[in-house]
Amino acid sequence: MSRRLLPPPPHIRIEVVEDSSPPDPGGFLRLLRRRCRAHYPDGTVSEPFLYDEVDRPALDAVVVAAHFVDPAGTRRVFLRSVVRPPVALRDRARSPLTESAELGSAWELPAGLVEASEQSLAGVRQAAAREVEEELGFALDPEALAPLGPSTFPAPGVVGERHFFFHVPVVPASRRQPENDGSPLEHAGAVIDVPLTELLEACRRGEVEDAKTELAARRLLEILP
Repeated sequence: MSRRLLPPPPHIRIEVVEDSSPPDPGGFLRLLRRRCRAHYPDGTVSEPFLYDEVDRPALDAVVVAAHFVDPAGTRRVFLRSVVRPPVALRDRARSPLTESAELGSAWELPAGLVEASEQSLAGVRQAAAREVEEELGFALDPEALAPLGPSTFPAPGVVGERHFFFHVPVVPASRRQPENDGSPLEHAGAVIDVPLTELLEACRRGEVEDAKTELAARRLLEILP
């Protein structure tokens, strides 16, 4: 293992004193409400405090950059249109920005959840291949997908979800109309391909506000010409 570049942070152990989570309503998400104590490196312990977080059966997700080089030698990346209800329904009165009328509709890299049967490194790769086929229309061997840097926690203060990043070269002529997953949120979705450099410029301008898409695009630029 290579030498750490940063010193390890102080290890603060979290103890669950009481779990008062409400009953699971069986929806996409559930609330975890727990009373905790923090154990500090010097041996002291905090007073109990309440902490809420979000959980779901399929906790982690994959993010995939599918790319190709066009005849002009330009690296291009496929994006999928999405609608995100929490953003679309965001309370505009509480925003310091003037929000656009299209808020909630966006371009992102294909992404999706890792199912319970896929909770292994091979399973995560299988999930990535499935999402590329569902959202873009490319049927791929899971082994064709290469890791795109380490996993990350996109919202660690709210949910313990990890994002696993992959990239894969594709042949545009082999793409079929994506089948999607049948949900209302994927109906009428569109697929486009854009130059990688233009995607990053759109991120810089705020036209793409999805953090996982920008992170994957930056990582892709670092490893590919």
